[in-house]
Amino acid sequence: MRSFFLSLASLLLVTAAQAAHPFLCCDYGGGKVCVVSDKGEITWQWDCKSPQDCWKLASGNYLFCFATGALEVTPEKKVVWEYKAPTDVPVEVHSCQPLPDGNVLVTECGTSRIIEVDRAGKIAKEIKLVTAPEIKLHNQFRGTRKLANGHYIVCFKGEGKIVELDGAGKVLRAIKVPGDPHAAVTLPDGHLLVDCGDGHKVIEFDAQEKVVWELNENDLPGNTLRLMAGCQRLANGNTVFCVYLGHGHLGQQPQVIEVTRDKKVVWEVADHAHFKTINQIFLLDEPGPAVR
Repeated sequence: MRSFFLSLASLLLVTAAQAAHPFLCCDYGGGKVCVVSDKGEITWQWDCKSPQDCWKLASGNYLFCFATGALEVTPEKKVVWEYKAPTDVPVEVHSCQPLPDGNVLVTECGTSRIIEVDRAGKIAKEIKLVTAPEIKLHNQFRGTRKLANGHYIVCFKGEGKIVELDGAGKVLRAIKVPGDPHAAVTLPDGHLLVDCGDGHKVIEFDAQEKVVWELNENDLPGNTLRLMAGCQRLANGNTVFCVYLGHGHLGQQPQVIEVTRDKKVVWEVADHAHFKTINQIFLLDEPGPAVR
């Protein structure tokens, strides 16, 4: 019987100057959420349909969402919190976020809403989202985050734009981007880091929406950017992003890449034996609050 602790060390590619990161990740196509050690071993796994977003909490528990809801699970695999999406209408859940008050933000395609769910699994707040009528359920929303000021940043995937809403759901601004955005991360300096999905690029905007950094489809030799999914900005200024290898690209290149500001690759994950399509990552060795 194969050991649960699968050795991936030979498949974690690193430069001599950069150690591998331990991380939590979602494998959307593989139907699992996993913890991977810095030695490349899967040390924890939870199977679920189409996981999309994941966090390690201060308690040590793991929070993640998947097609039909969201869970908080202990390292011992005890479920301590759960949200189940409605079953009377078609729904897909693609975003979750732990909030300071203990509630969890969840975004639903189909019902077209942001909700904040309390510890009893009840909806404490609801913000309705309006997208173009021709946008199909699966393509409505990704990468939703609530900001410290109470605003919300939402990736309107099918409309190719990032939208900021106030706490009541009023649209404050909309930024058009190439492709179908999957992640929009607000950085401490007020900049916005956007993964553009099938736009095959990553863009950083300043507070005036001017492009101050970008990574384009062919900027990394040997690492063509495919569908750009989850990302994280590190304290040292590097950016880690997930290259979703669906849509005909399974097994062809690294699934996770870390680059410096001057676009040098310092870390890659290419484990095609155990992961199909890594679409979100949470580094476990990054000090301070995660910027993702």
